[in-house]
Amino acid sequence: MLQRDGIRGPVRLVLAVSVVAALAAQLTACSDDSSPSDAASKAASAASKAASAASKAASAATEAGDALASATAEAGRKFDEFKSGADAKDEVKTAGTASPGSDGRVTAEVTATNPTSSAKSYVVQVDFRDQSGNLLDTTVVTVDDVPAGGSENATARSNRSLTGDVKADVARAARH
Repeated sequence: MLQRDGIRGPVRLVLAVSVVAALAAQLTACSDDSSPSDAASKAASAASKAASAASKAASAATEAGDALASATAEAGRKFDEFKSGADAKDEVKTAGTASPGSDGRVTAEVTATNPTSSAKSYVVQVDFRDQSGNLLDTTVVTVDDVPAGGSENATARSNRSLTGDVKADVARAARH
């Protein structure tokens, strides 16, 4: 789940910068030849612009949080379909890094290695995280018909555009 502190931090920063900008505008306005009403008008305008920017940042953070919650719920639903599957997290690996696509969505190669004596399929939840370990997105990929004693690859793709250095890791996997 998305930690709300991850959203509040950037919003608090934007609000703090807004207050400083408004105060700076007011002090600057008082230092020139403007009248007190001009200075107040400039400060109010700067504060209004800063509040608008803070509102847009908060809205973007909420949308990102909603998208992540939706992706997490969808991953849970897909895993619920495979209740009889065996835990196979140790049999599935990612390259660790995610590659950006032309549309901003990132991909990561997933490799499932089947240690059993018959062909199996895998359902894998891949989490995309930033360098600090914060969850950015999650998706589910299937790796079908992995031969006995063999390996197969699949590509996990984020549900939305992600920026920065993104790492991919296996959150959970089931073999069936």
